[in-house]
Amino acid sequence: MVYETIAFALFALVTVGCSLGVVLVRDIWHSALLLGGALLSVAVHYVMLQAEFLAAMQILVYVGGVLILITFAVMLTRTEAEVSST
Repeated sequence: MVYETIAFALFALVTVGCSLGVVLVRDIWHSALLLGGALLSVAVHYVMLQAEFLAAMQILVYVGGVLILITFAVMLTRTEAEVSST
């Protein structure tokens, strides 16, 4: 029981930290990576609640789908000035 509480607290901190990072980070790439971390940690919470199907759908739909769409949108909308300055 103690290990479950420690694991829950750890992943709750990861979820809150990544969620704050999504809002506060100015770089869109880092924001997308932090969004992936937050969504994966929510999937871990589903596993802790013994809802494995929900965890699998969380990973497939949100992390696999939405995060890839964000990545492609950022790659397609970058301007030449941004590409040459990095």
